[in-house]
Amino acid sequence: MVPAFFARRGIHYAWVMVAVTFLTMLVTAGAVGAPGILIGPLEREFGWATADISSGFAIRLVLFGLMGPFAAAFMNRFGLRPVATVALGLIGAGVFGSFFMTRIWHLMLLWGVVVGFGTGLTAMVLGATVATRWFVQRRGLVVGLLTASTATGQLVFLPLLAQLTDTLGWRSALSIVLAMLLVAAAAVLVLLRDRPSDIGLLPYGASEPPPHLAHPTTFRAMLASPLLALRDAAKSRTFWVLFATFFICGASTNGLVQTHFVSLCGDYGMAAVTAAGMLALIGVFDFIGTVGSGWLSDRFDSRWLLFWYYGLRGLSLLYLPFSDFSFYGLSIFAVFYGLDWVATVPPTVKLAADKFGDRANLVFGWIFAGHQLGAASAAYGAGFSRTFYATYLPAFFVAGVLCLAAALAIVAVRERSPRRAMAAR
Repeated sequence: MVPAFFARRGIHYAWVMVAVTFLTMLVTAGAVGAPGILIGPLEREFGWATADISSGFAIRLVLFGLMGPFAAAFMNRFGLRPVATVALGLIGAGVFGSFFMTRIWHLMLLWGVVVGFGTGLTAMVLGATVATRWFVQRRGLVVGLLTASTATGQLVFLPLLAQLTDTLGWRSALSIVLAMLLVAAAAVLVLLRDRPSDIGLLPYGASEPPPHLAHPTTFRAMLASPLLALRDAAKSRTFWVLFATFFICGASTNGLVQTHFVSLCGDYGMAAVTAAGMLALIGVFDFIGTVGSGWLSDRFDSRWLLFWYYGLRGLSLLYLPFSDFSFYGLSIFAVFYGLDWVATVPPTVKLAADKFGDRANLVFGWIFAGHQLGAASAAYGAGFSRTFYATYLPAFFVAGVLCLAAALAIVAVRERSPRRAMAAR
């Protein structure tokens, strides 16, 4: 009934899938970004050290990444709707349980393990899977849109959450996150479908059905499939370059800026609401940059796009300590850094798809695991720096230098030529 409703209006159901996936990733990303406004309130209420709080959030980032390859296997085995529903339920349980936490191990269990598993079941693998299953044309643009929803969700909700935290407390702010999770769950249950063939359609832009791919039929084989994909991908230099550069990507975004930017600005006298507003501005420019990156990745060499993205991000991070943390200085940072926040994802997905073909979603899951290991390292490392050296700045300098190194490393990847890509189809 639902697909027929859109078909009568000339709307290919692939775009409905994009809308539902966009909402799901936006909301789960809002939950991932919420810890950015929790560090100060948790320190004041419970007396926990920044390094201890950062440890709990680092666990979440590690699981967020390590679940990626297995999330792809679960989606292949059980379908998109069951996996997305379970993910939203786990995130909601972790957020709700945190209303009652009183010990640091409660934080590590709820925000580290439960929310980590829940967000890891969707992560960026959900968007990559929808794009590859439902689109032949406009795939790069769709990856850009869905990637932008992740980063934007992590940032644009922060001013509202920060304002609610200041006026009503952090528990009231998290109530908004719970409400958004319920809305997303309803949309998933009603609208999400697994494959175009399930409703009698071809992928958007396809002239013939895609080849049928055999997936593991037993639970044991399903769990082994990501490990087998890793074993084969690990023989490729391309995999390790993408893994290492995505490690740096995570260290210089989610783990560092998303987690610690509000607290960093507070060290220089800026109110949390204003600092969260800067993160929202980063989110706005990220949306522009990531959608634009998806468009560009359909047309230009992905390696050189990544060279410029990592290079400009590194320069912006090296500039930040010299911005004097004024509104004007941080606005300049927000524009240039925001344009590069996760613009790296569409060309990275494209390089992985070109190299690894049918196993691309599993391999990208492992590459994304590298992203989140980098994020966890930076989340803990920056908290350690602030606790023991009373400053965040060394972490930002290190991240900036690593981004410049990633810009140089990425040109070592060999991108398939258009002629070879056509021959492989």
